[in-house]
Amino acid sequence: MTTPPSNVSDQSWTVDVAGLLVDLPIVAIKPDFAISLMMVIDLGVGFISHVGAELAQKLAPLKPDVIVGAATLGIPVAIEVTRALGLDTYVILQKSPKIHLGDALTQTIASITSKGDQRLLLDRRAVPLLAGKRVVVVDDVVASGSSLKGSLELVRAAGGDVVGVGVILTEAKDWRDALGPDADLILSLAHIPQFTRTEDGQWTPIAGTFL
Repeated sequence: MTTPPSNVSDQSWTVDVAGLLVDLPIVAIKPDFAISLMMVIDLGVGFISHVGAELAQKLAPLKPDVIVGAATLGIPVAIEVTRALGLDTYVILQKSPKIHLGDALTQTIASITSKGDQRLLLDRRAVPLLAGKRVVVVDDVVASGSSLKGSLELVRAAGGDVVGVGVILTEAKDWRDALGPDADLILSLAHIPQFTRTEDGQWTPIAGTFL
């Protein structure tokens, strides 16, 4: 049986996440285009506790009533930010059409790390938790901005007042155009570029993808 070639290179990108250095593997999306991939669920309890506390510190002046995160990688971010803010309630936007979500509010999204379109689903039973409340939406990374835009639209459809967005990393700049004025709501802990392949086969940051 032939093993398909891996798109994970032997290169990594080191990013300072609010004082914590993290090495992220560079992963090819196309032959000449790559990203540095952060799988927050693989980085340990200490990391997610650190970023939750640091994001909470940035978000506290917004005085949120509830935190919203999207499955799957936004779940631990939402939990830890909620904990660090001294809140108890958070809402998760699902991506799997579970049996209890038959009449959920839905929004179609696309992601740079997933194939094809996906759907975000908000359980209608969570609507009272958002309606008329000050809401902060959190996620691990914002890249294309499609997933985050979908989250914001669902929260607003439920009557929530989005007062801020907290992400661990911003990636490149495409998200700014996708989000429009909502881009100004984003508070992040660090930024990562995107990468192109050089003539010697190595990955180098693409000019213009730094902030």
